[in-house]
Amino acid sequence: MGTLNVNLLAVAAVGMVLAGCQSTRFDNDGMDRVTPRPAPLQSAPSGSVTQSQLPPPGGASQFPTAPTTGNGAAPGAQGTQVASLPPANAPDVTAGSVAGVWNASLAGQTCKIATPQTKFGQGYRAGPLRCPGELANLSSWAVSGKQLTLYDAAGGTVARLYSSGSSRFDGQTSGGQNVSLSR
Repeated sequence: MGTLNVNLLAVAAVGMVLAGCQSTRFDNDGMDRVTPRPAPLQSAPSGSVTQSQLPPPGGASQFPTAPTTGNGAAPGAQGTQVASLPPANAPDVTAGSVAGVWNASLAGQTCKIATPQTKFGQGYRAGPLRCPGELANLSSWAVSGKQLTLYDAAGGTVARLYSSGSSRFDGQTSGGQNVSLSR
């Protein structure tokens, strides 16, 4: 009875192989079955291009008010750098609000900066990723009141920034370049 099962299994296997050979996919009767190409798309109509002057700006109300030092004087009136003065409406900054990964922009170039809450140097460790200019030397950060300060490995100030929104900081590097962090 064991050989009968083996013989039946062999006959079934041969039958399946022969059935596979009956497929029309393998026919080669000299005619290539080529799928016809789709018809070309019609081009979209385009309007004419015109040239004219832009209208004047809608007025001064579209711009935010200039920052002040708190005593009504304009920033920089006594030779103070504008970046060292907090905007009047800047909120206080906490380490928890800074912790995370930021998109940094400096001189038209962008990079990422990681700001974990790992104690290091004058505050917490910072990790720049392929950052340009002064941000390449960044190694730590700290917050004090309204100000976020970025430091290099020697403890020197790289940049001072202030919160300008729920997920944005703006300021200047110690070299005077504008820098911003956003999420």
